[in-house]
Amino acid sequence: MLQLFFTVAFSAVPLTLYVPPIRSLNLFVETMEYVVRESRTYRNRIYPRLRVAWSRMLDVLLCSTG
Repeated sequence: MLQLFFTVAFSAVPLTLYVPPIRSLNLFVETMEYVVRESRTYRNRIYPRLRVAWSRMLDVLLCSTG
């Protein structure tokens, strides 16, 4: 049982290297907020067009019985 414990413990140690430190995580969150903030103008322009296109496709698919 002790061997199994040490095997699991030492095999899990390299996995801790994949967890970024808090400083890097804060930088990542800040970068994602910046990307979302900058892409808002494009998203506001494209979203209504996609909604109109989707409603037209559904209208053609569901309402045309001819």
